[in-house]
Amino acid sequence: MPKAGIDVAIARGQGKSDTGAGLETATLEVMMAPSIAIVIDIESDNKQRSLKELRHLVKKHGGTVAPTAFLFTRQGRAVLSHYNNDEDVNDNKGEGETADFDEIMMQALDAGAEDVETDEEENIVLWTQPNMTHRVAQDLAKVVGLKILSSDIIWSCVSDKVKVDDTEAAGMLAKLLSVVQEYPDVQAVYANAERGDVSEEAWNAVEEALDS
Repeated sequence: MPKAGIDVAIARGQGKSDTGAGLETATLEVMMAPSIAIVIDIESDNKQRSLKELRHLVKKHGGTVAPTAFLFTRQGRAVLSHYNNDEDVNDNKGEGETADFDEIMMQALDAGAEDVETDEEENIVLWTQPNMTHRVAQDLAKVVGLKILSSDIIWSCVSDKVKVDDTEAAGMLAKLLSVVQEYPDVQAVYANAERGDVSEEAWNAVEEALDS
């Protein structure tokens, strides 16, 4: 990453812009054909400017600013490595051994997780209340000796996702999402879309521009 990019990232981590101004958070809600609900998380030193510019981008690329947040809920999500790298935590596990999911699940629920599952790479995924995510992940990592890969607060769908069955619609959606992601104040983009009868290539373009 270029030094300028590193400086911006450090500043944002401290709640400031690269100029030192304080950052505000905002959410932009968008609808896109065919009935795709989108939520955009923003962090900016000029919230009104960012919202205005993003509304323009959304309209330009076929979207409509409309209420969509009611189709999502805020959830904490933490991902831990499925390999146990701390042989001191449990004498029955050697370094690099795969962690036992049933044991992890019990420990995670005791720590305050609401649900536990595995992802495609067999990493442990914890779902928590938003205000408990970091603590639950840290507590579990200490107990079972797993490395925390990520810890985020995300927008999660509360109802069935909408299938995208049209290649043209998938292309328009991918373009909108890509343009929005390129806007510097956008932190994350979520949508209630899932792959329908479209090619893998068309759907990959959509997935690459989403944060969930």
